[in-house]
Amino acid sequence: MKKNKPKIKETPGKFELPVPERNQGKYTLRLYITGTTNRSVMAITNLKKICEEYLEGLYDLEVIDLYKNPNLAEGDQIIASPTLIKKLPLPFRRIIGDMSNTENVLLGLDIREVKKS
Repeated sequence: MKKNKPKIKETPGKFELPVPERNQGKYTLRLYITGTTNRSVMAITNLKKICEEYLEGLYDLEVIDLYKNPNLAEGDQIIASPTLIKKLPLPFRRIIGDMSNTENVLLGLDIREVKKS
């Protein structure tokens, strides 16, 4: 009995997946803080400013105080505070600090491209 070989169609040129447009879906963000320390307050203020400027209407931000809910740190493996978790859109990202470096936050959120020197 003869076995039929599967036919493989070749596509001309390179196969490319479409790159999703920036800001296509809602951003799901979680900011972990520890109480009302200066760094926590700065992180909230800086992040809200960035979100309103670059993601207006396209984000959900949940602020979690680890003093009030310490058990929530385990799920996202939080080891420092403040920490921002970008759950959606993928890829998952983690940004640690007071969010004062806008360029780094934008890069972490995949809103800005890395500048090539």
